[in-house]
Amino acid sequence: MDITIMAKEIIKNLGGKENILIINNCMTRLRVTVKSENAVNFDNLEKLDYIMKVIKSDTLQLVVGPGRSKKIAEEMKKYCGINNNEEWQKNKEQIKSKQGKMAGILKSLANIFVPLIPAIIGAGLLNGIAGYFQNVYTVEGIKELPLWITFFQTLGGGLFGYFAIFAGVNAAKEFGATPALGGVIGAITLSPNINLFSKALGLYNSEIPLNSILIPGKGGVIGIIIAVAILAYLEKLLRRIIPDFLDTIITPTISLLIVGTLTIFMIMPFAGLISDGIIKILSFFILSDGPMAIIGGFILAASFLPLVMVGLHHGLIPFYMVQLTQTGAISLFPILAMAGGGQIGAAAAIYLKAKNNEKLRNIIRSAMPVGILGIGEPMLYGVTLPLGKPFITASIAGGIGGAFLAATKVQTIAFGPSGITAIPLVVPDKIVYYILGLLITYFSGFIITYLFGIPKNIE
Repeated sequence: MDITIMAKEIIKNLGGKENILIINNCMTRLRVTVKSENAVNFDNLEKLDYIMKVIKSDTLQLVVGPGRSKKIAEEMKKYCGINNNEEWQKNKEQIKSKQGKMAGILKSLANIFVPLIPAIIGAGLLNGIAGYFQNVYTVEGIKELPLWITFFQTLGGGLFGYFAIFAGVNAAKEFGATPALGGVIGAITLSPNINLFSKALGLYNSEIPLNSILIPGKGGVIGIIIAVAILAYLEKLLRRIIPDFLDTIITPTISLLIVGTLTIFMIMPFAGLISDGIIKILSFFILSDGPMAIIGGFILAASFLPLVMVGLHHGLIPFYMVQLTQTGAISLFPILAMAGGGQIGAAAAIYLKAKNNEKLRNIIRSAMPVGILGIGEPMLYGVTLPLGKPFITASIAGGIGGAFLAATKVQTIAFGPSGITAIPLVVPDKIVYYILGLLITYFSGFIITYLFGIPKNIE
């Protein structure tokens, strides 16, 4: 079916363009904020064959699958004449009134980082490929690397080297600050001059610089988000009291001076304490030796599918970035990636058992390839969640795989889709363990589902 027709059908069933406030998308979902849910025809939306699932949350989430979500979103924006940044400012209070506090926080984090996911995937894969071959050449004793490796690292580093700036811009859009000022706040946290201030104030640890109270990058994205939230509040306050003819000059100057000062001398050290605490917690649960790592890995991976179900999984991206900036690698992402593997095994068991249910088998056949590649929503909403028991057995199988990866200390150098697509992102000497973890998860999902998770009416 033509994308334009899909977009118009969705708009019609959402109550018309007058009822639509904001249109966004992630890899597999349209995320739409409406004025009134009473005007939405949920029954008709559920019946559209290109919509796998409709999720009621603080935003309506329409699961349409990878690739299609962005195309439909862009077509809907054109048809509705929507500028998300302008509409967000006009309707923010109405939206916030619908949200629970924790869901609202996770949703805001998702809004900041979801637009960066395509860049994260592309840059991460290029870095992963370059890192793998760099290690191969190093093992072989070749000191002068081929120029293409440096080229790939340059392309990948364009995002991760300046991620703070991207995060600052998007946080400003989310909180209602000036995006360019948000980017400047992010850039300030990367300035090497921060070391001069740190040494002058006695906050620098010359023996172990990473243990300093204040160094460039301290606090990571947590500090940036806090700083930009303050920036948004201050800008709005200044605009209420500064005359219009001075606003363009005075507001950004005072905002940058005050928030920049707070960022360097207060927010970064404070956010550094938070990020250090997060690393200690993660280290205790999944980076330690012994049973705690296994238990922690199991709990984290087993609880991930419920987060995906309600669309809040992107709220975990700051935790990935905290690990990446502080340790140079991420252990949380590969552990959570095992959740999708449990669904693959569960779906295979269902496929064998549902010999006479051709509709269900067709869904599994179409969802399996993208599931193996790391896009789990089609399998989640088309197979495991509707059947109930397989959702539970898939989560348990994911937990088993997560426990194995935690026990073997698997880490990645970036994050993106899970499944086999994540293999180039894995630290090279842990790739074998990651693949074993996937196979264990597939097998566990199959066995547990085959024995305990097949609904009686599967035929």
